[in-house]
Amino acid sequence: MTLLADEVEPKLLRAEPPDLVVWSSLWPQRPEATVRFELASDGGHGCDLRWTLLLAEPLQDQSALGHMRKRLNELINANLRYTFGQ
Repeated sequence: MTLLADEVEPKLLRAEPPDLVVWSSLWPQRPEATVRFELASDGGHGCDLRWTLLLAEPLQDQSALGHMRKRLNELINANLRYTFGQ
């Protein structure tokens, strides 16, 4: 995982195979943030993935929140998929 200077590698906080994974925060300045991954069968041989960024109050300004969402999108939907050749 290629992280930016303000990010740290997340830790696995919770796993309930085969459909739930929760990561710790990638951002030391928001240690309470978590990323929840929900995996559901697509009825075939794959799965549907939904990730949710969970933050405690107070929420950051929209610019910072947008940055966090964009980074998760890049790390999960782009970089991680490339490692599987998709």
